[in-house]
Amino acid sequence: FAPHPSFCSHAGSPIPVGIDVQVESIDSISEVDMDFTMTLYLRHYWKDERLSFRSNKNKSMTFDGRLIKKIWVPDVFFVHSKRSFIHDTTVENIMLRVYPDGNVLFSLRITVSAMCFMDFSRFPLDTQNCSLELESYAYNEDDLMLYWKHGNKSLSTDEHISLSQFFIEEFSASSGLAFYSSTGWYNRLFINFALRRHIFFFVLQSYFPAMLMVMLSWVSFWIDRRAVPARVSLGITTVLTMSTIMTGVSASMPQVSYIKAVDVYLWISFLFVFLSVIEYAAVNYLTTIEERKQLKKRGKASGMYSMDAVQAMAFDGCFHDTDVDMDLSPFPDPCEENETRASQTNISNTDTPRLKRKRSLKGNVGRIILQNNHVIDTYSRIIFPSVYIVFNFFYWGLYI
Repeated sequence: FAPHPSFCSHAGSPIPVGIDVQVESIDSISEVDMDFTMTLYLRHYWKDERLSFRSNKNKSMTFDGRLIKKIWVPDVFFVHSKRSFIHDTTVENIMLRVYPDGNVLFSLRITVSAMCFMDFSRFPLDTQNCSLELESYAYNEDDLMLYWKHGNKSLSTDEHISLSQFFIEEFSASSGLAFYSSTGWYNRLFINFALRRHIFFFVLQSYFPAMLMVMLSWVSFWIDRRAVPARVSLGITTVLTMSTIMTGVSASMPQVSYIKAVDVYLWISFLFVFLSVIEYAAVNYLTTIEERKQLKKRGKASGMYSMDAVQAMAFDGCFHDTDVDMDLSPFPDPCEENETRASQTNISNTDTPRLKRKRSLKGNVGRIILQNNHVIDTYSRIIFPSVYIVFNFFYWGLYI
């Protein structure tokens, strides 16, 4: 063949160049970089009468990449491509096939990384639509016409294409025009594919741990309101664990300026955990005020308190004035009346005051537990789980 590097149109009409693509694999999808990497076979079809030759058997001739520099080939490039290369192991993966009538098949094996404009507002319950765009770099629509060689069948995929985090819903081919103010209109071909994210991974890594932390924070509602170290430690642990989960999710995501679906769930879960800590702060504060009122009321009546009585009240919330022999009939108290009736039936007159108090507490364990549960804890046991269940119902119903 004689070298013909120049372009020559048919009587001034654009040269039709058919495109055929076979997708070998989708190598990776990066949310952080917002791109994808794809390996494909790109095939061009056109007719150049200058390359026609005589053949008795009408057989084509096949060449490698060394002939490419001596003839004209379409200058197709990938729009929004970040990096790409032609495979060269063991030699350049380029094939040129010329038919006797001048028809040419030009095939390349290429790996290309291109941008994919992703929307993460529904992440990780999202579906991403990406496209790889092909276009001539130098020749506009007046010189070269790109089209899909076999229509929708021009795009084929390998049967074994799979991704770890995505399910490939569809592949489709389309075409259009692109306009540049300085050079005019160009034919553009699109390889469109839709990716639906697998949710199970994120359920195990984010959603399920967040649910467990929220439910664990509810355990404090069943712990004695006077067990300050236990309830405070539990609250701080769940808050810090939720913060760790949120940080881990954010580290693997691009820093977008809008709220994602996973952010909504994790922040609401964090709010539930935080409110459980605030709930105990309110319970502890109201309990302290209640104790002070009781001490002030009894101080006016008796004028003195024994250390044993104060310690007993710190346990069950009731003042036990068994060590002080005074008549407090003007100030009746339900706790004292119950203890008096219990002591009359179960304690002999010869028992010491300390033994009386010990037996009275043993006989009224149920009453003590009931009194140590603040009314706020009682309501929280119902309100917190109910609201969280309603939130989950609306959340999954909205995004799925």
